[in-house]
Amino acid sequence: MAARRRIDPGAGAHALRQWAAEHDVRAGGGEPPAGLSPLERSARRRRDATAVRYTLEELSACAPGRAVEVRVPPYGVTQAVAGTVHRRGTPPSVVETDPTTWLALAAGRLTWDQAVAAGDLHASGERCDLSPYLPLLRV
Repeated sequence: MAARRRIDPGAGAHALRQWAAEHDVRAGGGEPPAGLSPLERSARRRRDATAVRYTLEELSACAPGRAVEVRVPPYGVTQAVAGTVHRRGTPPSVVETDPTTWLALAAGRLTWDQAVAAGDLHASGERCDLSPYLPLLRV
């Protein structure tokens, strides 16, 4: 059974394209420029949350299963990849990273190996290497 979508695919792809365009301008990402109004910061957080949740749903769609838990705090978590199913407690395989790194991986701006080498991604367990499924979209 396919996972139920919570993020409209059009809205999610649009949020990811906006994120990518902003990070192209900032040459490498990082924190938003200083001097943003609270309203602008809030809009960017909502956009990033939409992009993260959309890409997590895309991962679950292209790698269905429950063997790996992918965590992108504070915006979302999903289970993906076929294999051993866990029902309670910490799953046998966990991937955790920040939103900027996750979106860069999902958009093809960063490779799995680069993220691991930089220490921006923490992965443990048997099936935790998600590189066969990335990038999810090229923007």
